[in-house]
Amino acid sequence: MYYAHSTDDPDKRDWQLLRVHLQNVADIASEFAGCFGAGDLGYAGGLLHDIGKYSPEFQRRLEGANMRVDHSTAGAREARGLYHWQLSRVLEYIITGHHGGLLNYGSSESGLEERLEKKLLPDYSTYQDEISILDLASFRLRLQPVQRKTGFSIGFFTRMLYSCLVDGDSLDTEGFADPGSASVRGRYESFETLSRRFDEHMAALLSGADETPINRQRREIYQQCREKAALPPQMFTLTVPTGGGKTLSSMAFAVDHLKQHDLQRIFYVIPYTSIIEQNAATFRKIFGSRNVLEHHSNFDPKAVSDDDTASVKRLLELSAENWDMPITVTTNVQFFESLFSNKRSRCRKIHNLARSVIILDETQMLPTDFLRPCLQALSELVRNYGSTVVICTATQPKLSNLLDESIRPVEIMRSPAELYEAFRRVRVNDLGSLSDGELTAGLQKHRQVLCIVNTRAHAQHLHAALSEHGRCYHLSARMCPAHRRKQLEEIKGLLRAGAECRVVSTQLIEAGVNIDFPVVYRAITGVDSIAQAAGRCNREGKADRGEVYVFRSTERYGQATSWQRLTAEVGRMVMDAHDDPLSLPAVEAYFQRLYSYKGDEGLDREGILQSFEKRAREFAFPFEDVGWKFSIIEQGTKDLVVPYDEEGISLVDKLRSSESPWRYARRLQGYTINIYPNEFRELERADEIALFGDRFYVLNDMSKYSEETGLINRKGIGGEGSLLIV
Repeated sequence: MYYAHSTDDPDKRDWQLLRVHLQNVADIASEFAGCFGAGDLGYAGGLLHDIGKYSPEFQRRLEGANMRVDHSTAGAREARGLYHWQLSRVLEYIITGHHGGLLNYGSSESGLEERLEKKLLPDYSTYQDEISILDLASFRLRLQPVQRKTGFSIGFFTRMLYSCLVDGDSLDTEGFADPGSASVRGRYESFETLSRRFDEHMAALLSGADETPINRQRREIYQQCREKAALPPQMFTLTVPTGGGKTLSSMAFAVDHLKQHDLQRIFYVIPYTSIIEQNAATFRKIFGSRNVLEHHSNFDPKAVSDDDTASVKRLLELSAENWDMPITVTTNVQFFESLFSNKRSRCRKIHNLARSVIILDETQMLPTDFLRPCLQALSELVRNYGSTVVICTATQPKLSNLLDESIRPVEIMRSPAELYEAFRRVRVNDLGSLSDGELTAGLQKHRQVLCIVNTRAHAQHLHAALSEHGRCYHLSARMCPAHRRKQLEEIKGLLRAGAECRVVSTQLIEAGVNIDFPVVYRAITGVDSIAQAAGRCNREGKADRGEVYVFRSTERYGQATSWQRLTAEVGRMVMDAHDDPLSLPAVEAYFQRLYSYKGDEGLDREGILQSFEKRAREFAFPFEDVGWKFSIIEQGTKDLVVPYDEEGISLVDKLRSSESPWRYARRLQGYTINIYPNEFRELERADEIALFGDRFYVLNDMSKYSEETGLINRKGIGGEGSLLIV
């Protein structure tokens, strides 16, 4: 008797038989891969993935022997002898990597090739007594490469098939080892039910809305989205101004489109956690908590709602592992890094993107350094996996020139230009160059004003200058999220009351913060960021036109740096050439010029596309290298927990005494800031931080944290604004 998994029972009556595990995984992987025409290959991978467990050595390990046994190489080696080299190569990658991650192909000295050619394996030949290997002689890879990127297409397919295998393996293992969790999975409702709920919600919302010109426009946007849902799966753009109701209208398109074309799931991808939290809460209210997964680093499934049962919260935790929920709301980071990762845990979920509706909100925030690989991956999902992608924003980036002609998106709105005029609520004014003295004097003239600058240093200088004349609020990433939320609630209260309120912020306030000022100042930057700043001005349309003032700081610490310098320069050129820099022609010109300046190499900073083409004919791909290189998050920063309020202090106390401190990781995100290594080392040397649980660094001297501006810089004001979202 050969076993795949053991229990504490020494008589083995309840151990899982190896042939049962292999058959189960083969069936599950085949079903998953069948969504993109690769069911037989998925089945073969499932049967072969664990045949190394047929060795006597591995069976002794299950019985308690303290020994390491390679069980992941055997199936790949068998595949090499059984199948055509192209099919074999794909299976070799996914089988050898089903625990440790997809390997680089490498050479005979390292990587996949070295492992298959040189590694000594225990005898596993008895698998032939229990397993009948599938004949793949008639199977063909029917991929249609996009933009002649054959290597990328095959590499993407390999990663998708890998996802099917590792999810199948995980699910069957869970079913054996943790049947309680396995029984919770899949307990969501049908899209028939969800569609009916959505219709009821929208009918009530639309019937209760006042008959104003803006609401008539919103209703028209909604109707156009529902009409265009009948079009076949493909790539779409949805260009809707801020305030046009694109969140619910795009969801209306997704629900109808999924039903009409028998698709599987809806994914809503957003750049900022602040927007995700708002949208996910809206979707949970409409569809119910058990049907909506909110997946990002700040989210704690246990804190969704006190009304939700433990089984619903457990369902959300489990669904975060493989995105099998009807509706998933996640970040650009989670979405794209999963598509390019080589790691089992990240890749496990991506097969569920096949035959799904993927909405990318605020698409202008796609990572420019990785724009070409991101677009290539989206194109693959559309071309070869039956998915629909909706590129959704008020400031539509010029992407059509970067896409294959067969993937060029269809605009859902009939006349985006007319919509822009209908929703136009601000006037943009160019103030030219200003010193801080001139800028402060200008801000002082307004009772309620928001000033957004490019660096933390500039924000702190301006805040100090304005505070000499009265209360001024400051917002930056030097403040933990809980602190910023408290400040924002105070600010909103003052705005509602019509009281005096001046705020200086870094660009993080543009990240979906729902706030409304009559006047906004913005340091020169890209047109997309100016548009985001304008979205905080006259948001509710209380005035005929809100005033947005764009200026160029003459102060050294107020200058844009690195990437910001390029976007600011291109933004200045567009402002000089267009009366209205937020108009659709101006936005198009901005992105066209920006992408031109970056060039092909700048839009694929790490050369990811070329790395898949270099040895495409050999199917020799650098999965490990690409997984390491594709990182949207700024590298090199350290997390620092700030016990800001009573809740933060309580969490740190629990952290200090807990044997499982990792349990508090998500809840601590609200009290975490990111600092650079040099500052971290200074705090360490001064004994101002403490380490708990081998991973949580906590500020233990709150005199170093200001109620007004957050963490105090030991060497004075400095540092560039940054916002890290996982």
